[in-house]
This record gives sequence, C-alpha cells and structure tokens, in this order.
Amino acid sequence: MKQITLLCLLLCSVISYANPTANLKAREGSISGRVIDASLKQPLPYVNVIIKDSEDNTITGGITQDDGTFEIKNIPEGTVILSVQFIGFKTSSKTVTVSKGNYKVNVGDIYLEEDVASLDEVTVVAEVSTIKQKVDRKVITIGKDLTTAGPTASDIMNNLPSVNIDQQTGNISLRGNENVRVMVDGKLSNVPIAQLLRQIPSTSIKQIELITNPSAKYNPEGMSGIINIILHKNTNIGFNGNINVGLTKEIYAKFNSSIDMNYRNGKFNLYGNYGNNIGEYDNFGNIERLDSETTQAFNFGNKNKSHLYKVGLDFYMNDNNTISFFTNQNLFDGKGTGRTAIQYPNVPLQLQNFNNETENRVSQYNGIYNHKFKKEGEKLDLEVDYSTFSQDEIANFRFTNIPFPPNYIDNVDTNRDQTVINLDYTNPLSDNTKLEIGAEARLFETNIDYNSTGLSVNPLQDMIDNNGDEYIPTPSTDFTYKRDIYSLYVTYGKTFDKWSYQVGARAETVKEEAKALSQSVNGLEDNPFDNEYFQVYPSAFVSYSPSEKNTYQMSVSRRVDRPGLQQVNPIREWSTPLVSSFGNTELEPQFTNSVEFNYTRKLEKGSVTGGVFFRLVEDEINRATFIDRLDINKNILTYDNFENTTAYGIELSSNYRPTKWWNLNASFDLFARQQKGVAEYLTKPLTEATANDIERTTFKVDNIVYNFRLFNNFRATKRLNLSVFTMYRGKEKGLQFTREPMFMVNTGLRYSFLQDNRATFSFNYSDIFNTMKFEFEGDRPYRQVGEFNWESNTWNIALSYRFGGGKYRALQRKNRDNNEKSASGGFI
Repeated sequence: MKQITLLCLLLCSVISYANPTANLKAREGSISGRVIDASLKQPLPYVNVIIKDSEDNTITGGITQDDGTFEIKNIPEGTVILSVQFIGFKTSSKTVTVSKGNYKVNVGDIYLEEDVASLDEVTVVAEVSTIKQKVDRKVITIGKDLTTAGPTASDIMNNLPSVNIDQQTGNISLRGNENVRVMVDGKLSNVPIAQLLRQIPSTSIKQIELITNPSAKYNPEGMSGIINIILHKNTNIGFNGNINVGLTKEIYAKFNSSIDMNYRNGKFNLYGNYGNNIGEYDNFGNIERLDSETTQAFNFGNKNKSHLYKVGLDFYMNDNNTISFFTNQNLFDGKGTGRTAIQYPNVPLQLQNFNNETENRVSQYNGIYNHKFKKEGEKLDLEVDYSTFSQDEIANFRFTNIPFPPNYIDNVDTNRDQTVINLDYTNPLSDNTKLEIGAEARLFETNIDYNSTGLSVNPLQDMIDNNGDEYIPTPSTDFTYKRDIYSLYVTYGKTFDKWSYQVGARAETVKEEAKALSQSVNGLEDNPFDNEYFQVYPSAFVSYSPSEKNTYQMSVSRRVDRPGLQQVNPIREWSTPLVSSFGNTELEPQFTNSVEFNYTRKLEKGSVTGGVFFRLVEDEINRATFIDRLDINKNILTYDNFENTTAYGIELSSNYRPTKWWNLNASFDLFARQQKGVAEYLTKPLTEATANDIERTTFKVDNIVYNFRLFNNFRATKRLNLSVFTMYRGKEKGLQFTREPMFMVNTGLRYSFLQDNRATFSFNYSDIFNTMKFEFEGDRPYRQVGEFNWESNTWNIALSYRFGGGKYRALQRKNRDNNEKSASGGFI
C-alpha cells in the first residue's frame, strides 16, 4: 500500500508541474446559445461547442445541456470562431466578437443539419471490414462480412492477418508466437483465453487491434504483442438494443445468443448485457510411434455451457466529471470425456477412459472516474479494477489392460484474485505536442489445491529393502503464486510538418513469490521460489507522410513475457498413458527487443500496407521434453529458459474494391525464427534400455513459415451479400514435430430486411472441402507421425435484430489505451 501511495503522490506532483493552466485567471467574456435539430426542431443535448482563435487553435469549449443550451465562459476579448460539432450532423461555424460592452454574447439558436453519410457510419455496422495501419498497430474494423464467418470471436480470429487459432487447444498466436496478450476494451481478463474467445459473440465486436509494438503506456507483457478486442458501444438517447441468435452444426449442435440493452436519459446511462454459448464439441486423432510400432488413437468430447452477464451505469456529473461502474459475471460449466487407445504389437488393446467436470466463475468489478480540465484535451483518469476467478475440476481416469496405474480421481481447485489500479494524466501542451504520464499497480495471486486418489511409483524403492512399497499414494500439492507489479510511464509526442514522433519509457518493479507444498515420502516438502527485478521498457515511434497517399512508419520497443500460470504450475496440466505435462516454478521472464518498419500506400480504390519486423529474444521460454525416470516408456513435457534467439518477417495486407459490387481483403505474412529446446533420448533400443541409458541434448530449429488469406465480398443486391474466404497456412517446424500445410475455404451469405435493415439473416458454410486437419511428423523424443481433426466442416445460421431508434449520441469517452471504455455496453 505504501508503494501505491508513493506512486500516486509522485504522479500528482508531476501533474501539478505539467499543468500550466492551473493558475490562469478567469476569462472575462462568455458565449451562450442553444443547438436545435434542423429537421425535428428539437433541442440537441451533449453537443460539442468549441471556441477557436483566428489561427484555428482551440481556446476552450464545452457541451450542451439536456435542453440544448450552452454557455462557454473564460473567453478572451477579441474575435473568435464558434464551432458546433456533433456526430451524425454537419459542423456549424460562425465568427463571434467579444468586446467591451458585449462580454456576454448570446448567439441564439443554432440549427444543425443531418450528415447522412456520417450518421450511417456511427449507427450502422459497415458492410465490409477494413484494415488500417497506424503507427503502432493494425486496426481491423469488423464489418458484416466477417461477422458472417462464425458466431464467436474465435471464428473471426483466423480471418485476421498474422493471427492463428489452434483448433485443438484454442490457443492464439500472433506472427507465429503464442506469447501474446489478449485484451477486451483495453483490459486483461481473468478468463482463460480459449474460453474467452469462444464466449464473445462475433456480432458484439467493433474492431480488433493487432498491437505488435505497443507504446510505454501499455503493460509491457506479450513477446509478440497485444490483441485488443473493442466491443460495440450503444449510448443512444432513449431505449436501444439488439438481439442475436445462432446455430452451428457438423456432428453436434452448438447454440449461441446474446442481447444487450441500453437506456440513456439526461445524466444517466444504464446498460445491461447477457450472452450464452451452449454446445457439444468433438475432437479425434491418432499418433503412430515408429520406433515401437505403437499406435495411439484419441477421441475427446466436450459439453460446455457458458453464461455472461454485464450491468453498468454511467453518471455524467457535469461537463467535466464522469463516474462509471460496471460488473461482469461469467459462469462456465463443462463436461469432458476422453478415450485413448494404445495398441502395442502382439499385446491386447490398452485403454484409458477419462471424464471430467469443470465449473468456473469469473467476477469483475470496475470503477472509473474521469475529470476534464478547462484546457481542451487535458484530462485525468482514475480506474480501479478487481476480478476473481474460481474453478473446481473433478477428473476420473479408468484403465483397461494397463497394469499401472490403477483407476483414480483427481481434484483440482483454483482461486485467483487480481487488482489493477491505474492513474493516467494527459496534457496537450500545444496543438502539436502531447504529454502523457501515469502509474499502475497490478496485484495478482493464485492458489491451486491438488488431491488425488491415485498411486505413484515410489522414487525411493531402490534405496529400501525388498519389503518396501513399490507404489505410494500420489502426493497432494498446494501451489501458491503471487506477483506484484508497480510501474510509472511517460510518453511525449509531437507533430510538425509531415513528421510525427512519440517517445516514452515505462519503469517497473516486479516481485514474484511461488510456493509448492507437497506431501511426499519424505514428509511435507516446501519448494519456494522468489524473484524480484526492476526493468525499464523504452519505446519510440516515427511517422513520415510526404503526401496524402504515402505514409512511412518506424517503431522500436522493449517488452517482457512473464511466465504464464500454466508454465509455472507444478500440477499436471494434462496426462495420457504415455505423456504428462507440468509447469516449472523456477522459470524466469524472457525479454524481447523489437524493430518494425511499415509503409502504407492509398490507392484510388483501396490501400496497400507492407511491413518488416525483427525481434531479439533474451532468455527465451520454450518447451523441454524429458523421459520419465520411473518409466522410460513415458515422456514429461515442461518449460525452461534458453539462450537468446531471433525472429524476423514481412507482412502485406490490402483493402481493394475492383468494382462497386466486389470488395476484397488480402494478406500475406512470412516469418522466420530460430527456436531452442531441450530433449532427451535413449542410447539403446527401448526394449533394452534403462534409465541409465538416457542422454540429454540441446537443439535448434530454424523455421520459415508463410500464410495467405483472401476474403471476397460480393454485393448481389442492396440487401443480399455473398462472401468467399480462403486461407493457406504453410508448413511449420516446431521443437517436437513438423506440422504439414493447412488449407480452408469458407462461403457465406447475409440478407438484411425490415425497415432501415434492422434485421439480418446470415448463413455460413465453413471448410467446404473438409480439408482442415492437423497433420504432423516428428523425431523428438521418438519418431512419430500423427493427425488430429475437429468439427471444421460446419454450417452456421444466425439472425440479428436491433431495436430502438434514438439518433442522438452521448459523450464518447476513451480509456487509458485510447480505446472506448467497455463501460458503455458490450461483453467482458
């Protein structure tokens, strides 16, 4: 708590110094009036009223009240420009003189006319998705074409440049690396990423940002960057909302639905959301070990139910102060089954049958205070976010024709708490310079309690007499992990002529504590691990635009990838008769130094963006494969730190409209990287080897992978659109195996109907040639070939309807990462 107080005091002192307007005397003049809708002849509330000087520099401003009136004070004597701006309406400007004898000017009624094109842009989801390259990120605006790709965020992700989803695990990767952080509206979630992406309806997504080189303002975690999902916000005056329902099927049916409602009137904005995802999933595959002529056949199924609730309130105290609060409640219930069949030569078929029940709940509570100073653009944001995660898992393992282990039950209870406090200050020092400073405290703690009814091989059996026990009860484990992070950041940006730049740095102090208490044959064992370090993460961005059609960008940054919970958790992640996966409590963080160049060319009918990147990774975290000393026929997968490695690549993306009825998005990415790992192998044939015949080796894998995506949207009529999506993912070498190329073609259609196209029906047929499968071959630690399959050849139907009709839009607020706050609707 002392550290948080110290950070806040330090930040406040800097803010006081950086606030040059604090001691200015009050202005003598004022301008008042009323803003009216020209067509409806009704007052317009919450309209931006801006006062500028003759050189178009902003002096001050405000917004209209509920009755459309406004009064702007502290205006210097002389001639000024009064600019009235509102989303969905054309801007109105007029010259006003404040002078002696006329210090209180009343301009009367100002009538605003609708801007039809602008109104459509903000109230209706675009037909076609677009990709825009900014200095530190790609921004993909999700149109109706991509929402047709599938019912969830996970379905959309495979359509994005440089992003891949592992359909078996649900893991997401960016530029070929799974060390990526996923945020929703600029916030990290306690929900596991795979579960999170399958719970967010695709129709709720407004934009997805691929932030490959984040600035110092961001949390520096994630080697390959950040994927930020921005959800739609509904802050229209009155009662508004939308409802979505969908069905997906190949083998089993999967249902999803969502509804979000919003009521805005005066100073209050109340909103609520509900979404669910209910379905059954099927996965199957096989692995053949060539050294022992062993075949493993897998079949896994899941029945999942998830429910998401969100309720929030915005209170607009006055023009300069806003308070917001929301809570998310996420309930998940999953039942899984698995069957692993192992066939050895001349041996009866061996079976492991598995079933588990998992229940988890995530609760999030978020409060925000926003204060705007008199100076245009100067603001202070205080945000407090607290979330909890609790999960209970019961897993049953049953064996046939397998002598050891006997049937057993595992119980795993997980509890996590996370508190994040942010204080952010923004000061536009002039029209072309901006200063941002802030502080953050991120406190994280998890506890995992593991108990089992099973037996384990006694590791001391060779040290005791012949009457000793060969097997002992499986040790119970109580694992506690804490991580406290305190940070300060500062960024400074300036624009001049055709150039702009931003420099910044983030300083962090981190303290980690891990403790694994286990009951073993030696009694109670305590395996503590402590790590404390201080790091500075600098960043710099430069942009040059010689013309409106050409933009060049360069960025450099240093980032950290701290070990994930599963990477440090010593309790088994998963287990089969021949392979078990565990974490490593002594993992150190890895650091990434990145350089990136991008070029954007605007064309008459679209745009093209190209880029190159280079990464140097220090103390790389990667997989390590070991042979189980107690049974050399089995493998143990874990994680370890390795030497420095490098990665580089190129990316190309384009939006292009060949004709009025045909629009396409295309992307190509190629990356090369070097990975290092540790593996063990037997120096003798398996039938002759013992634990003394195990050798360990460190090896390198050089890999070049390329991916191609093409999305075509065809406008058949004003209401009917057709789409075709093609994806090719090239061969990829990993530490354990080489994955064969993957190819997929999806088709879809959507039809809009009712007044103002309020309703949309869509149909999507995925993987129409049923070509998507995960084929691989490897030689570590044994020679093997295999294949995994899932329900990829699916059809999906969906219906969406939006209701309400207020066109007046409330004050739009931005969060600390320059994205709209999730406190105005949306999920998570």
